[in-house]
Amino acid sequence: MADSKDRLEVHVNVNIPASALTAIVENAKQIAGTDASAKYRVDTAAMVGEMISRFLAQKDFEEYVKDINNFPGAGV
Repeated sequence: MADSKDRLEVHVNVNIPASALTAIVENAKQIAGTDASAKYRVDTAAMVGEMISRFLAQKDFEEYVKDINNFPGAGV
């Protein structure tokens, strides 16, 4: 992954399957476990962002966006 100084945090709306969100929340809870009062203390929204960021890095999003044919309306 690129050096963190070369990365920007962008807040956007993305469409993901509801089942993907469910899986992220369930797995985040499983990893975090519960506290003494049996409550989960995990920021699932942050986990969604982290998972999407990791996916984009693994799938080389930078190279994907450099190809104009991948843009909506480019006639792919």
